[in-house]
Amino acid sequence: MTYIQTWHGTPLKKLGLDIENVSMPGTTTTKYHDNFVKEANRWDALISPNDYSTKIFRSAFGFNNQILKVGYPRNDELINTNPEDITALKEKLGIPLDKKVVLYAPTYRDNQFAEKGKYTFELPFSLDEFKQQFGEDTVLILRMHYLIANALDISKYTDFVYDLSSHPDISDLYLVSDMLITDYSSVFFDYAYLKRPILFYPYDYHLYKDELRGFYLDYEKDLPGQIANNEAQLLSGITACLQHPDMSDNQQFMKFYNRFCAIDDGLSSLKVVNYVVHQIEKNG
Repeated sequence: MTYIQTWHGTPLKKLGLDIENVSMPGTTTTKYHDNFVKEANRWDALISPNDYSTKIFRSAFGFNNQILKVGYPRNDELINTNPEDITALKEKLGIPLDKKVVLYAPTYRDNQFAEKGKYTFELPFSLDEFKQQFGEDTVLILRMHYLIANALDISKYTDFVYDLSSHPDISDLYLVSDMLITDYSSVFFDYAYLKRPILFYPYDYHLYKDELRGFYLDYEKDLPGQIANNEAQLLSGITACLQHPDMSDNQQFMKFYNRFCAIDDGLSSLKVVNYVVHQIEKNG
């Protein structure tokens, strides 16, 4: 048997051995570290999307086996999908074809748990304000983290807000959206493949940076988009992003793209399959 770990994104937040103080319920820092290394070294190969991730995976996982720097197979869809496919996806999801689409996909906070395995969250901006400014020609997709326990009540906003948190493939949501709003979730590394605008809304930045998990990147300098520090900046940022749908000419964005996304050619799945076939042939 060949065990390949596809992982789930390029890391922004500290991982594994790099988390100095684990605050999750039901474990200790030492136990968490030991379990991480033990599990990681069961993998025969680990897929990496870039040199940055490869370096982190080696140190944070205590990983000594094969790393395949071929990009994530799940992102092949982002590169290979055409406009007709996107229209079909919108129709399948019930998204209007004549409106702009804003995707909001935040992370969960390690310190916002109600009990083991259940996390809490409230939207950090007003849906009324959003509707007033953008409701005429824009819809909002919410993609909340699966660990969040409480369902958001959007019953008053069903004409322009779509809670697609349980949709099985977030890549579909990337493809149908014109821009992404996030905070500390690694989703922006994958979304950047589309070269569409990304707006960061880290409303609790200093708490998150200093007291929770910390980052590998310089959050204030290395991101591929603007940072909104309050709701007013968020709303004006959305306006600016929707006016510039293609980031190919944005120097800050393309510097990020070339560092983190450039090796993906839409053939990652094929390369992983070829590796598995080769292992089978080698091992008889």
